Amino acid sequence: MKVIVLGGTKFMGVHLVNELISAGHDVTIATRGKTPDTFGNKVDRLIIDRKDPTSLRNALKGKHYNVVIDNIAYASNDVKYLLDVLSADKYILTSTVSVYAPNFHENMREQEVDTLTLPLKWCNYEDFPYDEVKRQAEAALFQAYPSQLAAAVRFPYIFGCDDYTKRLFFYIDNIINERPMHIDNLTARISFINSQEAGQFLAHVATAPIAGYVNAASNGTISLSEIIGYTEKLTSKKAIIQESGAAAPINTAPNFGLDTSKATNSGFKFKHINDWVYPLIDYWVNNTY
Repeated sequence: MKVIVLGGTKFMGVHLVNELISAGHDVTIATRGKTPDTFGNKVDRLIIDRKDPTSLRNALKGKHYNVVIDNIAYASNDVKYLLDVLSADKYILTSTVSVYAPNFHENMREQEVDTLTLPLKWCNYEDFPYDEVKRQAEAALFQAYPSQLAAAVRFPYIFGCDDYTKRLFFYIDNIINERPMHIDNLTARISFINSQEAGQFLAHVATAPIAGYVNAASNGTISLSEIIGYTEKLTSKKAIIQESGAAAPINTAPNFGLDTSKATNSGFKFKHINDWVYPLIDYWVNNTY
């Protein structure tokens, strides 16, 4: 199967590409060419400017792929620029739990936010808040290209040892170095997924009979209080939490969880969050200090 991945050189994209290669697919990665990759001759490469329709047209016009996996479409114009020039049997959009904002709660189901009925606005990333531009990316996909077989994968926060944003590392680093942090949601129970599992799930969607919106998250939720408590015990350091401290990266996140029945009914089995969060904390502590 011919698969093109937009954004496959960082974070979960690397795991996705490795999964596709292992499964024997013919993989092309389309990137700006600025981040080195380790795939060697196992992939083909295209250099594109994701925001420039002329660049996309020059690189992709007339090409056909069995599957497109788009990790870097943030707004409706991003979807339009690509699908106006590229032919694919199936298009997979990496979306986000933010589309449910502001109505977060436990066991959120896909049908609670139906972007097929949302008023479509052609926009760029800078035009609206993140939750709205991602809703508009979904709206463009399902409204403007109704004949395109497509799936929008709604991920929660993604953590991993390869997370270049180091969101989990922020908490560990500040605890170890005894720096104050401002955290406003210590007890909120939050949904996460590991970067490797996120990549594996995207590869699963490429061949599974999944279309429309689909939630993807590790089983269970966890609070920052639990993460901090484990880190304190592991490091024998005490977290300093005060309003004057550095603002934590996932402040304001409320209690929320995702119903993943649709994903699991397709044959994918998610790990429990505890099975990877605590080893990930171990990794950051043992490999950084």
